Amino acid sequence: MITIFWILLSIVIYAYIAYPILLIVLCYFPGLFKKNNENSSAENPEVTLFIAAYNEIDFIDKKVSNSLSLNYPKEKVHQVWITDGSTDGTKKHLEKYNFIKVYHQEARNGKTGAINRGMKFVDTPIVIFSDANTELNKESINEIVKLFKDPTVGCVAGEKRIQLKGKDNAVNSGEGFYWKYESIIKKKESELNSVIGAAGELFAIRTNLFEEIKNDTILDDFIISMQIAQKGYKIKYAPNAYATERASLNIKEELKRKVRIAYGGIQSIPRLKKSLNPFINPVLSFQYFSHKLLRWTLVPFAFFSLFFVNFSILFLNNNSYIYKLAFLLQVIFYLFVLFGYLFQSKSMKLKILFSPYYVFIMNLSQIIGIIRFSKKKQSVNWEKSKRDF
Repeated sequence: MITIFWILLSIVIYAYIAYPILLIVLCYFPGLFKKNNENSSAENPEVTLFIAAYNEIDFIDKKVSNSLSLNYPKEKVHQVWITDGSTDGTKKHLEKYNFIKVYHQEARNGKTGAINRGMKFVDTPIVIFSDANTELNKESINEIVKLFKDPTVGCVAGEKRIQLKGKDNAVNSGEGFYWKYESIIKKKESELNSVIGAAGELFAIRTNLFEEIKNDTILDDFIISMQIAQKGYKIKYAPNAYATERASLNIKEELKRKVRIAYGGIQSIPRLKKSLNPFINPVLSFQYFSHKLLRWTLVPFAFFSLFFVNFSILFLNNNSYIYKLAFLLQVIFYLFVLFGYLFQSKSMKLKILFSPYYVFIMNLSQIIGIIRFSKKKQSVNWEKSKRDF
């Protein structure tokens, strides 16, 4: 039982604490993994803002206005919107903007189907993917393009930011802190070698590197970006290019979103098996295993089992202070989880109090996602989460 305890604890600590620390340490040796590459001479290339929109009529005007406000030569920014299956007038509303290319078909084949179809209409060297309900900062395109001047870079991941209020509830606070934590990891991964996947709110690729993905793919952004990494190109992180959106409306909506992501994570493992081959790209496989694979597979089970194993050790009269302290810390953690559950709809200034509850929900959703994947119960057509606007 003691051996099991230490194995479980090691898995959790490595995934959440040791791996980020290890990244920071490795980044102190800049010449160990990275190679210096001369920048290309191309400046301000033409780019395409690509938005797959399903029933997003409420966000169109705000999104278009935001796109026009970006600090990049207007004549070099093209917009492609794919509105497949939309029934709320999204297509018709977009047609009033004569500088936007709108492609529509009645059939709804999910976001993946829309991307596969829509990429055939992109003719610029760089395509920037974004969601209809997110706002980009003014320098986002400049920050992205700057990284593409390195010919070894095939994808650039922007930063996702959650717009927090002065007082926020459990979902807003937890998701906001989680993305700040993730941003630190992404920044260090980029410095070391390559970010492990991009978020669909904002990422860009070299158009000629795009490879169609299976129409049942759930995590299209992750698969598209990692396929490029498998080809030997880098995914770089641009923290000064960011997309801002509100958190999910409530914990039910966030759980729905997380379960879908969990399903997609498990689905992607066999589809990205080259990324786990240390003989092809040892640094990428180390990063992928540490950042994603562990969290998607072993960590959730280790996370919940640890409490019961720890309790069993104490029940068997092992009075070591180490196990007493470990159990006490877990009891405190779960008390905070209970606090988060009871006050999830309340707004508070001390946002960090909700973080344990969000971590709990994140691991719970992963287990639910694994179960759902085993039963193959997940539609590729995403029912978008309600956001707190």
